[in-house]
Amino acid sequence: MNSKSLKFYLIVVSIFSIAMGLLESAVVIYMREILYPEGFGFPLSPVQPDLMLTELLREGATIFMLLGIGFLTGRNTSERFAWFLYSFAIWDIFYYVFLWLLTGWPPSLMTYDVLFLLPSTWIGPVITPLIVSLTMIAFALLILVANRQNEDIKIPGISWLLLITGSVILILGFIWDYSAFIMESMTVRDIWTLPKEQVLKLATQYIPRKFNWFLFILGELVILSGILYSYLRWQMKLSD
Repeated sequence: MNSKSLKFYLIVVSIFSIAMGLLESAVVIYMREILYPEGFGFPLSPVQPDLMLTELLREGATIFMLLGIGFLTGRNTSERFAWFLYSFAIWDIFYYVFLWLLTGWPPSLMTYDVLFLLPSTWIGPVITPLIVSLTMIAFALLILVANRQNEDIKIPGISWLLLITGSVILILGFIWDYSAFIMESMTVRDIWTLPKEQVLKLATQYIPRKFNWFLFILGELVILSGILYSYLRWQMKLSD
């Protein structure tokens, strides 16, 4: 892939991801009009089980669509991973851009939002997914540029370990406050055995209390160390 074709793919994937961001924001606006006619906020409104299932399937379908971009665009495993990261990050950033342009929400980057529902509800200030997205873009571009210079570039095993560990820490940070709130009223066994309506009723009482910035910063630092390790290894290989 030469310089011109890399720029071409960056433009095409960016346009696709921005369009997905607009589509995502439109879906969320429709949902909020149904569930929050007076404006979105916490505590969350009750959600019917069939609507919740639909939302979970939609989130899963979105991930598969972004994975498809990686497989269609990348020439090898590292490039496919890079394009997935890049498209995911652009999609996520422009989701908030369009949401703000169309509705004026969020009023602040520190406004809390429901970020994801799998495997548990992720809650965090809007600025946190934006920081993660910028990190993903930076790593994706490093991979793509390195592959342009040497197609045998691979992400080292140590980097994978650091990236996965950091990601797990980030996820723990996002679900920490919500999970702690739920576990104050029921056990893990209760979550699986009690009627779903009872669990959802408890969830509608949740109001964000304190985001776990320690876990978020720690997760970001571990991920950045994995990116730095990859970069240094690639520089050594390219200089040989």
